[in-house]
Amino acid sequence: MMLVLINPKIKYYWWKRKIKMNDYKWGILGPGKIAHKFMKGLGILPNAVPYVAASRDLGRAEDFARQYNLKKAYGSYGELAADPEVDIVYIATTHPQHEEAAIKCLKNKKAVLCEKPFAASAAQAARMIECARENKVFLMEAMWTRFLPHVKKTMELILDGAIGKVRHINVDFGFRAQVDPNSRLFSPETAGGSLLDVGIYNISFCSMVFKRQPKTISSHMTFCSTGVDETASVLLGYGDGQSAFSLSAVTTNTIQEALIYGEEGSIRLMPPYWGGDTILLDDKNGQKEIKLPFGNGFSFEAREAMDCLDKNLLESPVMPLDETLAVMETLDKIRHENNLRYPFEKNGK
Repeated sequence: MMLVLINPKIKYYWWKRKIKMNDYKWGILGPGKIAHKFMKGLGILPNAVPYVAASRDLGRAEDFARQYNLKKAYGSYGELAADPEVDIVYIATTHPQHEEAAIKCLKNKKAVLCEKPFAASAAQAARMIECARENKVFLMEAMWTRFLPHVKKTMELILDGAIGKVRHINVDFGFRAQVDPNSRLFSPETAGGSLLDVGIYNISFCSMVFKRQPKTISSHMTFCSTGVDETASVLLGYGDGQSAFSLSAVTTNTIQEALIYGEEGSIRLMPPYWGGDTILLDDKNGQKEIKLPFGNGFSFEAREAMDCLDKNLLESPVMPLDETLAVMETLDKIRHENNLRYPFEKNGK
């Protein structure tokens, strides 16, 4: 087996680029655990200016602002959305809150990078996208896997025909957590459960590779005591001899790998496939390991958003809004097939 290390000295840091980039002031909406991780990724981008944090709890926003030397802190989402200094907002609340927060920002002409899952339902996602298009403002789902070097390399290999026509994908993402009714992970009110928390990575990955949504879906969920799915097993049929299997779990550890089988070879994204740096290519020339170091993965999605703003794009060609909505529709179908609906979904919400 051959090991190939791609550009190990460059490490994909953007200050190596000679292209002139604009500076952008960032607002952080929802200063929770994921926002702290995002800030570390933002910190390595020279044209990203962390500027303000907002929370419904002003004290929490102030603590976050002090930790990262931000200029301002607000105790409401509306105040951040109305701040004329903010160029782009990273939304890191729980996903049922994404719609309200995003629409406030979009109506105030703020570009938005919204954490995955983009929303808690396709209906919410559709309203967010409609608002962005009506106001002609940039909006993107922060599906960070799309922008990682090893995933981009995987797509290059597939498009170059390295493994021939893709026939099947096996992809899993599961971890073990203790069921806690007070945790957003297990609460129906916060759209908890495995499918939207980690299964979203799997379904979006399959969408990326096959470039369309499945024609047929056969799924099975198991439920924990709070009523949300603790595991989701999903068989996806795309027609033309193409299929995929996705397993997600929040009470069971899984390998967390992605295997792509083509007619002339295979590609394995080594664990964790959704946030790693290594792929294993098995083709007519034998087996080859390709490693692409990247540092902090959150920086890639932030860089993509700012690149799009530099180009005056209203959405990302890597994570387009129509695909984000289509994936949410697929997730809805899987949930509804298993009679999983959240309390707030009444009246089409």
